Amino acid sequence: MKTFTATPADIEKKWILIDAEGVVLGRLATIVANILRGKNKPTFTPHMDMGDNVIIINADKVQMTGKKRTDKVYYWHTGHPGGIKQRTARQILEGNHPERVVIKAVERMITRNSLGAKQMTNLRVYAGTEHPHEAQQPTVLDVKVLNPKNTRSA
Repeated sequence: MKTFTATPADIEKKWILIDAEGVVLGRLATIVANILRGKNKPTFTPHMDMGDNVIIINADKVQMTGKKRTDKVYYWHTGHPGGIKQRTARQILEGNHPERVVIKAVERMITRNSLGAKQMTNLRVYAGTEHPHEAQQPTVLDVKVLNPKNTRSA
């Protein structure tokens, strides 16, 4: 038996549309990370960008379990002494860029190297229902029906 290793000519990228309304953030992020890496394909090759392009809409309506909305804190540093800043998930979701919560959740599930950075360019996240990728004719993936635990009511 020969081991199959994909070459750039073998890679076939599709466009996938996911509606994040009512979906639990962590479960959404794991599904999206697997699609971005290409682990859902039988031709998966770890060192190649095999993943599909993913469009996530309604990122501002994503759900969190437990008290994560108020207790989960995102930290960053300005680079100046004493410049550590923080915001809760609730503050970010109610702010100007609620899609950053979803982007950060997926980004932390992708490998932190140049391949991971390339795979993250295949992710597009939008807070509302509108997106400019209709010309690509994305196939809709309903994450809610994959597992009953994927949804949560507000």
